[in-house]
Amino acid sequence: MFYVSEIKTCAPEAFSTPLQERAYGALAELEIPFQRVETDEAITMADCADIDARLDMKMVKTLFLTDKRQAEHWLFITAGDKPFSSKAFAAAMESPRPSFAPKELMESMLGTRIGAATVFSALLPSARDVEIVFDRDVQREEWYGCSDGTTTGYMKLRTEDVLHRLLPYTGRAARIIEV
Repeated sequence: MFYVSEIKTCAPEAFSTPLQERAYGALAELEIPFQRVETDEAITMADCADIDARLDMKMVKTLFLTDKRQAEHWLFITAGDKPFSSKAFAAAMESPRPSFAPKELMESMLGTRIGAATVFSALLPSARDVEIVFDRDVQREEWYGCSDGTTTGYMKLRTEDVLHRLLPYTGRAARIIEV
């Protein structure tokens, strides 16, 4: 059975990664309310079903994409249950078809492991060249469910807080596309 803790509304007592610490620091500074759970390691969207049920929301799918030359990078945030189409993404972005970025690039730019990609990576200087792209379907949701930068911590916050408070705090804005 997949472990999901009771809901908590405060930061963890100890942080597993520098990104996780920055994420909760930013939420505290911006006074953005959240609910979070601790879990067994969750890597796939199927692992997130129990998290969704506990937090009463739908987890987003966050994909780190790059072009063939690894010159352009995108953090694409879409609905967790929506299949990804690189062809549709490329058409919406008017750019070459992307591929998934390599594990090493994800770790160095986003500060996360596979399965923990998160919008909170926008807090890192190493992610300054990564374009944040939201699927319009996610923008329309009241709640935003995501990793806290680890594969064992997940949270729920208002989508409008992510788009209109967190991202501006990082000096970034999301590009909204229809796919």
